[in-house]
Amino acid sequence: MSLAIDVQGLSKSFGTHKAVDNVSLQIEQGHITGFLGPNGSGKTTSLRMLCGLLTPDAGHGQVLGLEFPRDAEAIKRQTGYMTQRFSLYEDLTIEENLAFIARVYSLDHVAKRVDQTLETIGLTHRRKQLAGNLSGGWKQRLALAAAVMHEPKLLLLDEPTAGVDPQARRGFWDNIHRLADGGMTVLVSTHYMDEAERCHEIAYIFNGKLIARGTGDDLIAQSGLITFEAEGPRADRLGSELTGKPGVEMVAPFGTALHVSGSNRSLLESAIRPLRRDPFVWTEVQPTLEDVFINLMRIHAPSEVRAA
Repeated sequence: MSLAIDVQGLSKSFGTHKAVDNVSLQIEQGHITGFLGPNGSGKTTSLRMLCGLLTPDAGHGQVLGLEFPRDAEAIKRQTGYMTQRFSLYEDLTIEENLAFIARVYSLDHVAKRVDQTLETIGLTHRRKQLAGNLSGGWKQRLALAAAVMHEPKLLLLDEPTAGVDPQARRGFWDNIHRLADGGMTVLVSTHYMDEAERCHEIAYIFNGKLIARGTGDDLIAQSGLITFEAEGPRADRLGSELTGKPGVEMVAPFGTALHVSGSNRSLLESAIRPLRRDPFVWTEVQPTLEDVFINLMRIHAPSEVRAA
């Protein structure tokens, strides 16, 4: 196994706030890892440390075979980083933006590299469009093109599809998988569960700590959750009758259906037994990733939050 990232003890504080707390990451070359967690959990800070934009307070290891953080400048040159906000020049065309990026990296054969990047990311037919006139989805595709212009070995994406429509998100992820198939390692932060399921594995960070790691199937199996789904006319309204009952750790509406989860089968089945009546149909189902992550947040929340 060839590791693109092998870092231990990554930590960063801002004043008294510990944004990242003793995080260790091992990511295989050519893998796509989804970095999940709520806002303020430490995802962006972690990405910025890995690509050399922030200096960690602690942490050591290797990134792309280079010593981290000692070789931060060399790591940065082999890393592509796409920020949450579009940061290219809106008064330049797609082609002009990419030519500018190529010169920033002192790349040779600029015109040829621009053509190749446009083709790879599917932007050739829009090359003369002003960046400021693009929709959100096309802006994100342009930002991705700029991030891979210099052919990095590692690609860090910070919530790249936030606010982008589903069709554009799918096209974006098709590009990510093509890049990974070519050997590029990708670490992408996201809030979308369907995007998490597109990753080879998932790392979940909460309050600065890495609290879960593995494939989607691994995390579901490790959760220990038992989930029942109620279907029927307005089954989602049953939640108020179940919340707080012994054995019911989580109640979540899914459209007109209801997911009820817990880790003690006996108590959970006792809680839902009085509601097993017409017109509702109860079925045991596999927990979703969303069920798992909400449960992880509940378990790892500070005691004063859990008690509220």
